[in-house]
Amino acid sequence: MSPDRIVPTWTDPVAIQAAEAVGGPWGRHALTGRALFWTPLRVCLAFVVLGLALAWIKQEPCADGDWSGFRQYTHLCYADPLPLFGRFDLGSGALPYLDSPVDHPVLTGGLMALAAALGRAYDGAARASDLLPDLPPVQSFYVVTCLLLSVCALATARGVLALSGRRPWDAAMIGLSPLLVVHAFTGWDLFAVALTTLGMWAWARDRPVPAGVLLGLATAAKPYPLLVLVALFLLCLRAGLLRTWLRTAGAALAGWTAVNLPVAVAAWDGWSLFFRRTVLRPADPDSLWNVALHLSGERLFDGPLEAGQTPVVLNALSALAVAAMVAGVGWLVLAAPVRPRVAQVAFLLVAGFLLLGKVWSPQYSLWLLPLAVLARPAWRSLLAWQATEALLWVPRMLWYLGTDNRGIEVGWFLLAVGIRDAAVAVLVALVVRDVVQPDRDVVRAGWRGVDDPAGGPLERTVDALALPRRDQLT
Repeated sequence: MSPDRIVPTWTDPVAIQAAEAVGGPWGRHALTGRALFWTPLRVCLAFVVLGLALAWIKQEPCADGDWSGFRQYTHLCYADPLPLFGRFDLGSGALPYLDSPVDHPVLTGGLMALAAALGRAYDGAARASDLLPDLPPVQSFYVVTCLLLSVCALATARGVLALSGRRPWDAAMIGLSPLLVVHAFTGWDLFAVALTTLGMWAWARDRPVPAGVLLGLATAAKPYPLLVLVALFLLCLRAGLLRTWLRTAGAALAGWTAVNLPVAVAAWDGWSLFFRRTVLRPADPDSLWNVALHLSGERLFDGPLEAGQTPVVLNALSALAVAAMVAGVGWLVLAAPVRPRVAQVAFLLVAGFLLLGKVWSPQYSLWLLPLAVLARPAWRSLLAWQATEALLWVPRMLWYLGTDNRGIEVGWFLLAVGIRDAAVAVLVALVVRDVVQPDRDVVRAGWRGVDDPAGGPLERTVDALALPRRDQLT
């Protein structure tokens, strides 16, 4: 047994208990590192395939686009790609932005176009052959979309395993994730999650330029990877590596511009629709701002709004709250006794953005999954949080169903939102505790030579800027 490899069935209470179902924890004299096929990577990828298979079973009742009888709610299988297939006219070969307005970032629109093209190719092959089943065009599109997102999930697990250092089995938390089962195919977010994880992997391998390109492309799929760049900035500020960060940020800007500029020049109105919609967007049902609005009888912030009216007060307050959160995390990074790990800071920023921002679609929680696994790889807290995410999907669908169709009142849904937010807040508090008391960080416990497996250029650097701690002032 390599002394540097962490065995979950020796260290994690949940893994120890779960191991009893398969014969108990790993033996003290068992051999590791000599498997001919079932290496940790392949086992973890097999777990991802299992999770994706369960996700598809959940989505299958909705896959043909027949949502009669409110099937998308009664079967808990609603997914954005199915209604947007017709709304964006993807079945006719229309190109997003150029032929049809698409309120999604450019690279996500490109993934839609790719899935639509592959779906049409399958439909053509099915018509020309008796061996392939004929499917409604929307189903062909959705099946291809799910396959592409499955590749993204596998890439995410691979990246997490690489970023886990001597804890390769932490990647199993991706495949065995209830959150993955519930929301893998709800939207296109796994695409951005995979690119972000791969960008962090490139950074960990001390390749700041490829890391920046990947993070720039990830931002072209969903804006949240900007927060990972902010995390790297804060850490590089403390480590005195701003030149390295500028290389990464410049590469990110180049990657983002390379895919956005051509579309913006060719179809400005279609390209800018995402940004205009973000400004006009009211508080998402899952956001704390919507909970406050409901409890106030719609009297807080901007009050009742007409269709297309900008929520000026809400935008300002949510922006200020997020800015204050970023400032708080920045102070924590500079004041911590030991420089925090990359995943810890990135998780705190993304979790804070979701908690304090006005947008939190259900599938956005996937943004947190790899970051949470890397920031605090403890099964109990991660499963507790993800259980609230999975359970929240049920009252959400029943609320959409409506009381006239045997659904539920909005209060039950908002209660579930509060429970989920509390679970995320607890996870944030645990990560903050690990930053303030690094000896309680399970990744750093007993570390040998590598302080942060995802640190990359930050490893083995001496702090250039750090706020004096109270114990240093006395």
